[in-house]
Amino acid sequence: MNTLGRPLLALCVVTILSGCATTGSTGSTGSEASARNPVDPFEKFNRTMFNFNDKVDQYALKPAAIAYKRVVPSFMQTGVYNFFGNLGDVWTAVNNLLQGRVADGVSDVMRFTINSTFGLAGLIDISSDAGLPKHSQDFGATLGVWGVQSGPYVVLPLLGSSTVRDSAALPADFAGNPWTYVTPDATRYLGTALRVIDLRAGVLDASNLIEDAALDRYEFIRDAYLQRRAGKISSNRERGADSVYRALPDDEDPDSKTDNGSSLNGGSAAPSAEPSTRGDAQQEKAPAAPAASGSQPAFIPAPGGDTRK
Repeated sequence: MNTLGRPLLALCVVTILSGCATTGSTGSTGSEASARNPVDPFEKFNRTMFNFNDKVDQYALKPAAIAYKRVVPSFMQTGVYNFFGNLGDVWTAVNNLLQGRVADGVSDVMRFTINSTFGLAGLIDISSDAGLPKHSQDFGATLGVWGVQSGPYVVLPLLGSSTVRDSAALPADFAGNPWTYVTPDATRYLGTALRVIDLRAGVLDASNLIEDAALDRYEFIRDAYLQRRAGKISSNRERGADSVYRALPDDEDPDSKTDNGSSLNGGSAAPSAEPSTRGDAQQEKAPAAPAASGSQPAFIPAPGGDTRK
């Protein structure tokens, strides 16, 4: 089976299991959960998958990330992060152009060109110091800008937090990743494993903080993910489709504004405590946390979330 076929098959399995989890939850608990939070009707299935992913992280990924951070010199970790981030700029550029963000798309192309040539194949991030900021886009965000609703929250095996819309966009994201086409297969698999471990190592402190502070880590990560995702969509267009959750500012849009017109500073921010002026459904509030962009484990940051460069 080819590289693109595997994610497609996994996505089909997740969709079937999600349907089974929904139809199987006929008791009062399932209906109460849906009434409590309509964006998470698959909560029973999602919590099961969340616990599975958590065990994988606890017994495999986190120990590997701790060893990686202790053994590998920091400059080499930075090189790994920059190399894969540079490859990610290609698909980010395509999505920025598809969203009509031409200036950002051109900037991403320039970033990739400069870092690939003068930055030793992307190991050194010269572009950021040259005034070309790093952006983060995926096809799920592009669909959101085009008006496709996010749909319910879903936790994917190994990939973590997502929505129905973003899960449907996964095949395009896999196809748009240049690393997908690296041969031989062993090199591609080793590189992917290195990328995941490196990303996990970059958020060890943040994940430990969440484990100590959150009473219900599932709800904390879900709400933080959906809030941040809504912020990305709404910052890329006039109004966001994910209106159940309050929109948060996008990292790459320091001049983005809330719906009531108040300015928002760039970078990560906690949700505002002020009531929204929008006539949407009642909003869920949760503390800000390192949340993924698109479908990836909740303990892995979005590109740009890691402070290394």
